[in-house]
Amino acid sequence: MSKPTIVSMPGDGIGQTVLPAAIRVLEAAGFQAEYVHADIGWEFWCNEGNPLPDRTIDLLKKHKLGLFGAITSKPKTDAAAELIPELQGKGLVYASPIVRMRQLFSLDVCIRPCRSFKGNPLNFIRRGKGDTIEEPMVDTVIFRQNTEGLYGGVEWTDPPPNVRAALDTHPKFKAFANVPGPELAISTRIFTQNACTRIVSEAFKYAKKFGYKSVTICEKPNVIRETSGMMLETGKRIQKDYPEIQLWDTNIDAQMMWLTKNPEDYGVIVAGNMFGDIVSDGFAGLVGGLGFACSANIGEEVAVFEPTHGSAPKYEKLNPSIVNPMAMVLSACMMLDHIGESEKATKIRDAISAVVIEAKTLPYDMLKLRGGPNAISQGAASTDDVTDAIIAKL
Repeated sequence: MSKPTIVSMPGDGIGQTVLPAAIRVLEAAGFQAEYVHADIGWEFWCNEGNPLPDRTIDLLKKHKLGLFGAITSKPKTDAAAELIPELQGKGLVYASPIVRMRQLFSLDVCIRPCRSFKGNPLNFIRRGKGDTIEEPMVDTVIFRQNTEGLYGGVEWTDPPPNVRAALDTHPKFKAFANVPGPELAISTRIFTQNACTRIVSEAFKYAKKFGYKSVTICEKPNVIRETSGMMLETGKRIQKDYPEIQLWDTNIDAQMMWLTKNPEDYGVIVAGNMFGDIVSDGFAGLVGGLGFACSANIGEEVAVFEPTHGSAPKYEKLNPSIVNPMAMVLSACMMLDHIGESEKATKIRDAISAVVIEAKTLPYDMLKLRGGPNAISQGAASTDDVTDAIIAKL
């Protein structure tokens, strides 16, 4: 069997540290692959005006499988100011390369598992009866629609006359009729039936495959009636094919309260782009934070796997590195599952569990230390130390 080729995109900041660490773990687990480096991120925005160069797009088109570290993003004005002089004033507008990648390759299914590791000092705890302390084991998987909604990019400041004229036809727009164009900013939230059907269908398939008893539609249909309503109605329709799985629906605001009240009750959750982003970060906080937050971006042909912790530039130049590589390693495990290497993925997850339970080699976040150059002297393990410990357990 030929080795798969994986497009390796470290990106910015700590992505350049955690992605090589994950590849070391993959190799130690016996996974053999060819890795081809691809350019992405802030350096290429500043020097080329494009944080996702065409050469990287071509590699993903060819190999269809990517591991991605992190990128730095900044507001429009700040981003424009950092372009090299030759590119200044040419009308270039920064766009997140991971958002563009998702849209370009229709990576519409985003999967974000939020699972507790036993013994993790960062696990959520709550007060039980008689002043007891409870530590509910969380096993929730968020399916986030990845390409539409508020992240679709259809927005304006000072909308053009034809857009404004169309908006004027809606009765609710009368409240904004006298707002001057330059003072009016509009971002659209667009859902389509095809995308809703695909994300909800994939959520139910996953729930059936892995034995989850419920799928929850987490939206806001009582207020955002058209888009959230479409997602909920899609859930009701598809659930008829899965009578053994309950369909629940929650409003995003209430869900953020309930996730700290009874998080163990939730199995698979489905949401649009923005609400999925919010609820997945909320659940990630219950299982250890961004150091454990892994994700998959899956399309019909291309799939890219990434941690959700961002580039953390304040930690980029620390030597030795102190960042927790587990989210990146867990993202690599999701890649293994995707390509049929689940046995190796399970081995790696078990090794991480063993490191967590043993509690001898923990990064600064798990020790609840302040991140910075003094973390190592205070007992935190370095990124390399944690990686070595995972490999030792393998």
